Amino acid sequence: MNVIAPLVRIPVGVIVERCKASSQWSEFTWRPTAVLGGVPDADPWTQLASEEEAVTFYAGAAEIELYRTETENYRDNLVSAAPSVWVALLSNAGDPPYKIAAVTADPAEGEALTEPGQGIVEAVPMPTSVRETIASFISEHHVERTFEKRKRNRADPEALARGPAIKER
Repeated sequence: MNVIAPLVRIPVGVIVERCKASSQWSEFTWRPTAVLGGVPDADPWTQLASEEEAVTFYAGAAEIELYRTETENYRDNLVSAAPSVWVALLSNAGDPPYKIAAVTADPAEGEALTEPGQGIVEAVPMPTSVRETIASFISEHHVERTFEKRKRNRADPEALARGPAIKER
């Protein structure tokens, strides 16, 4: 996460799914399944749909923060075969069982969220409205940086040579 304030914040809604687990250790599995472009007029953890083995919930609102220094990552995401948004959920001791920890369009940040013990992280399809906002942000703020390989200073062969012997007293 950056210390600098983001230039743009994109409000989104997060959809999660609870499925019956086929495990003796867990009753249900949870996973983010979608991000909505915008925030719906619904309370967090409103049930949206129910099937035999799965229930879909609107988990709540979040924001995708865009930073000028990350435009290259956003651009790489947009030109990929399936532009994605990464959603991280953290376990909550009460009801609801999870809270939204982060939502990002930066693939590097999305990967960083997957560190062990961080909760549930899923890449979900990026909505068209979010894609358009990010594309506009990139065209306005991206600065192409050329890679310059640094040349190392040549090693001084005498730097590691033994000095004069020290006389003992």
